[in-house]
Amino acid sequence: MSKKTVAVLFGGRSSEYEVSLLSAASVLDHIPSDRYDAVTIGITKEGRWLWYGGPSRAIADGNWKDHPSNRPVVFSLDPSQKGILKLDGETAELLPVDCIFPVLHGKNGEDGTVQGMLDLAGIPYVGCGLAASANCMDKQFTHTILDAAGIRTAKWRVLRKAEHASLDSRIPEIEEALGYPVFVKPANAGSSVGISKAHNREELKKALELAFVHDEKAILEETITGTEVECAVLGNEAPKASQPGQITPSNEFYDYNAKYIDGASKLDIPAKISPEVAELVKETAIKAYRALGCSGLSRVDFFVTDSGEVILNEINTLPGFTDISMYPKLWEAQGVPYTELVSRLIELALERKEDVCG
Repeated sequence: MSKKTVAVLFGGRSSEYEVSLLSAASVLDHIPSDRYDAVTIGITKEGRWLWYGGPSRAIADGNWKDHPSNRPVVFSLDPSQKGILKLDGETAELLPVDCIFPVLHGKNGEDGTVQGMLDLAGIPYVGCGLAASANCMDKQFTHTILDAAGIRTAKWRVLRKAEHASLDSRIPEIEEALGYPVFVKPANAGSSVGISKAHNREELKKALELAFVHDEKAILEETITGTEVECAVLGNEAPKASQPGQITPSNEFYDYNAKYIDGASKLDIPAKISPEVAELVKETAIKAYRALGCSGLSRVDFFVTDSGEVILNEINTLPGFTDISMYPKLWEAQGVPYTELVSRLIELALERKEDVCG
């Protein structure tokens, strides 16, 4: 059987650009070369799309964009000419691809934008489709859908940037509904970028200013006291959930630095929760996955209170794939090593395309 060609996308116009580089380098190092030929496409912070032919280590350290092999590329949106157009002066070479692995985190990659383009191009891709990606990225939509599905989340409110001038009139209602401390998050951002924990009115105003740097909407959530637990989901029509893992953050909460930089946060697999609660976490993760229309993969994050109550925090449609990331570690603990996990994700992408197109 001939090998499939898989194009790995990385970088992007996102506050999570650096995380994408680390994740993509790990993915490239674990794509089984006996089954797949890898093509590598990098997106700079400025939005330039480049074919990259250098080593994965230059992606991880951020030097990839200066490699002499780089050539501009664009995607062919004509399904009869399926692939990537590699540009060189006045010529264009069509590089056929069988599947895209978009190792992109946050805006302009994990939010449905790239997924919509690939749908138009008719190219299968790893992960959730356009609608699920968009709904999981926008925390207001996520809360709304989960509320309708009867899945418990933190109490929440939404505030738009245009309403910031009238913030003083909203604060009393927010304080009464959510109390302090309150988490303030950009509605559309991941990896805890732009998130603050406000303990009083002054901190709340500063937190909103930071959130509005990253998005036009801010989500305010009550503080839930509990153990931070994560569950990995894998599959299309019949998704499977991993055993939950537990996080002990190195900072006050599991922020960007704790996730990707200092490496000091403690991960326990399995989580230190009862078998009954662990099973409830898995059931709720799959229920949320289906309610939001996910496919391929997602990491579902929870709080588990001392009384055993399970409260969904967020769902990530393209979670971190670095060496210290929870998603691959959870499946490794289930007997699915990183390389096999990458293969399964590619197979699920090809399977979903067949189901959609027949």
